[in-house]
Amino acid sequence: MSFGDPNNPYGQQPPQGQPGYPQQAPQGVPPQYGYPQQQPPQAAPQYGYPQQPPAAPYGGYPAPGMPGMPGMPGAGMPPLAHWGQRFGAYLLDVLITVVPMYLLGFIDLATGDNPDEPGVFFMIGVVYAIGMGFFQLYKEGSTGQTTGKKIVGISLRREADGNVLGFGMAFVRKLAHILDGIPCYIGWLWPLWDDKKQTFADKVCSTVVIQVPKG
Repeated sequence: MSFGDPNNPYGQQPPQGQPGYPQQAPQGVPPQYGYPQQQPPQAAPQYGYPQQPPAAPYGGYPAPGMPGMPGMPGAGMPPLAHWGQRFGAYLLDVLITVVPMYLLGFIDLATGDNPDEPGVFFMIGVVYAIGMGFFQLYKEGSTGQTTGKKIVGISLRREADGNVLGFGMAFVRKLAHILDGIPCYIGWLWPLWDDKKQTFADKVCSTVVIQVPKG
């Protein structure tokens, strides 16, 4: 019997890889294990409605290029502050400015020798009220918020682009509040039914008051 006889069915067979184990790869070629890896399928085209643009951050104007809703008052703007929020912020600002002045005035009356003449405490109170008033105006122009607005969570902005007014324009708007008081103070109540919740001063100065996170 010859192992090299091609007619011998039991002759030596060429070596084959054992089942379950990969064959040894040539030198320099990494061994392949298991089934060959398939290429990731091509991304299928997306159908249906186009993706919506990201929403504007709360308290800020929408990103440039976002479509608005033409014909709707306040379209493209953050939520507008309602009348109760505006009144609450105004009341807080008045209390912060006026109450210390009156307290110092009462102290002056209680401790002064002549109640008809203003004393030191009263003068300190007046200086405090004036300084606090200008400080609140500066903060409103530079950040959009007085102390009261910051506590309530509202901010004064330009209607066109949502930027802050600056000190000069904030001062002009403060003077424009005279218009709110002339016709029986109806301008102060105008935000109750106005589409953009603006007072007369807001309309003259092209400003809006929006809602922002508190603090």
